[in-house]
Amino acid sequence: MAVIDGKALAATIREEITHEVEKIKELGGKVPHLAAVLVGDNPASQSYVKSKVKYCDDVGFESTLIKKDESITQQELIELVTDLNKDETVDGYIVQLPLPRHIDQEVVNLAIDPKKDVDGFNPMNFGRMALGLPAYLPATPQGILVMLERYNIETSGKKCVVIGRSNIVGMPMSILLSQKRDVGNCTVTIVHSRTKDVEQEIKEADIVVAAIGRANYITEDMIKPGAVVIDVGVNRLEDPTRKRGYRLVGDVDYANVSQKASFITPVPGGVGPMTVTSLIMNTLKSARKEIYK
Repeated sequence: MAVIDGKALAATIREEITHEVEKIKELGGKVPHLAAVLVGDNPASQSYVKSKVKYCDDVGFESTLIKKDESITQQELIELVTDLNKDETVDGYIVQLPLPRHIDQEVVNLAIDPKKDVDGFNPMNFGRMALGLPAYLPATPQGILVMLERYNIETSGKKCVVIGRSNIVGMPMSILLSQKRDVGNCTVTIVHSRTKDVEQEIKEADIVVAAIGRANYITEDMIKPGAVVIDVGVNRLEDPTRKRGYRLVGDVDYANVSQKASFITPVPGGVGPMTVTSLIMNTLKSARKEIYK
């Protein structure tokens, strides 16, 4: 069994991006600029945005954090998005989810300029991705593709089971792995709450991508010997022995499944760091006009 160390890989990629930014500065070019909009005081969102800003600083990007009170109206947020669309100094930006209940996330998402949609959530980018056209890929699926590539994991002809069908992870992951690409050409099955025999589908998989949001859902008996297991889940379990009172676990029973898997991602330290790094990668692409010429 080999551990896919997302934390170490993310650090390597950020170092590569740092060198690219240094070259841009030497040539007098524009330094990539990422903005993040944070609405409310959700602790998880604050932590996530903080890590994004830190990663920007690490690689030499410019970054702007825009904090708004939870009472902001949907119209006010749309106006802010419109201003960011017009701001030529900003290469890409994100509106951190979740948003307060009184704001329609889809309306906000549709208002984001696809050219600055470094989260890859706008339907324009999703559609381009589905057609195999240049697009900003959603951060988590892109991070997983990079992990598979950098660890030289063969995907062509393999059976892949994606657990979960969200628009953020499950659906785009299934599309990307089935496409004709270097990391792709899989035969993909998506399983979800209405799938009749989830366990049997998983047992037949060469590659398992777990993104269901249920702690330790995937157990050792579900995994085919030698399977590659990518754990996207981040779940909190109460643990009075920890200073924070809880510990983070994935959707996979790591201790036992790791005994059967050929490759596996840990939680924490697996997919998470690569998700944030993918956002940095997309911002660099935006600054270079790689997707939209």
